[in-house]
Amino acid sequence: MSVPEAYRVVVSKRDSRQFTADPIPEEVVRRILQAGRMAGSSKNSQPCRFIVVRERERKEAVAGCGNFATWTPAAAMIVVIAVPDSASDYDVGRAAQNMMIAAWAHGVASCPFTLHQAERARKVLGLPPGWRAANAIAFGYPPSEESRHRGQPRLPLEELVHHERW
Repeated sequence: MSVPEAYRVVVSKRDSRQFTADPIPEEVVRRILQAGRMAGSSKNSQPCRFIVVRERERKEAVAGCGNFATWTPAAAMIVVIAVPDSASDYDVGRAAQNMMIAAWAHGVASCPFTLHQAERARKVLGLPPGWRAANAIAFGYPPSEESRHRGQPRLPLEELVHHERW
């Protein structure tokens, strides 16, 4: 991917909570997961593990662990990022963003969501002791070309950037 193409993918990505029923091809799923694996981590600790959830019943169970996740079972898949209890959420965010950007490069929309009920999530996902579900991401194809580009406009760069001091 060229630098301009990478930039285009990054600046055009928007979260989506609507998906078609189309499955994501295995090659694309593998690339999404590989992008998450390749994210940097604190001291190269590589704490993130990925749980791919595709079965409808299991997606509904995962959705039941979040307070605002009722829309997620419509996604083709959910990827839950699990980490040791002591791991940094910064590392989780890096892996999540890599996966969402890689997905978008293949036309797959995504949206992260929180699993607020931590103990319930541990049980639903079968996590071993000392591990937690740090984040989850719903992935699927957007229902229309128009839906790929919706979203609130971003604040102007000049409003966000300060040089040397605030």
